[in-house]
Amino acid sequence: MQKVLITGFEPFGGERVNPSWEVVKQLDQREVAGARVVARQLPCVFGEALTVLNAAIDESQPVLVLAVGQAGGRVDITLERVAINVDDARIPDNQGQQPIDQAIVQQGPAAYFSTLPIKAMVNALREAGIPASVSQTAGTYVCNHVMYGLLHRLAGQQAVKGGFIHIPYLPEQAAFHPGAPSMAAQTLLIALELAILVALQVEQDLKVAGGATH
Repeated sequence: MQKVLITGFEPFGGERVNPSWEVVKQLDQREVAGARVVARQLPCVFGEALTVLNAAIDESQPVLVLAVGQAGGRVDITLERVAINVDDARIPDNQGQQPIDQAIVQQGPAAYFSTLPIKAMVNALREAGIPASVSQTAGTYVCNHVMYGLLHRLAGQQAVKGGFIHIPYLPEQAAFHPGAPSMAAQTLLIALELAILVALQVEQDLKVAGGATH
């Protein structure tokens, strides 16, 4: 059975929970479109997050990798288009590291674009009544670090697609950030499962269409 790797982060920045892991862990071992979902938690630590991610890829050999992270203050689910080759931390990571203007991969490309069907995923979420949009920046913190590192790892591997999704605070977090938007865990869970489904279906449709032309 094909596998899908989905990752979330541990809490950071003084938060008691991270919505990405609280939701992602509920998808572990679910079957979506004939694929088994494998969920893994990443540390919110520069460098170490990619070590854990790469080990999870080696272990699961997925056809799709979907990294998920918290974006407190965003009003909807955002599909990231691009990751840039810069670590520039506004706050320290969970081990106190705070890189400024550092390359993630020395001599690496300036940026990588998501290989997920982000427009199709956004449209499917909106049709399901879930607010979603395409984002043009994954920031310069550990989320961008992971997205860039993931796409660098997958570069040239046409059979494996990957990208990043940012999600808002959970309501219990927003309660401590007056005025901040939030989204219920159940809605986020439905959204991520739908995102996986669409990504797998689009890839399958492309393979079928490609096969029909030969």
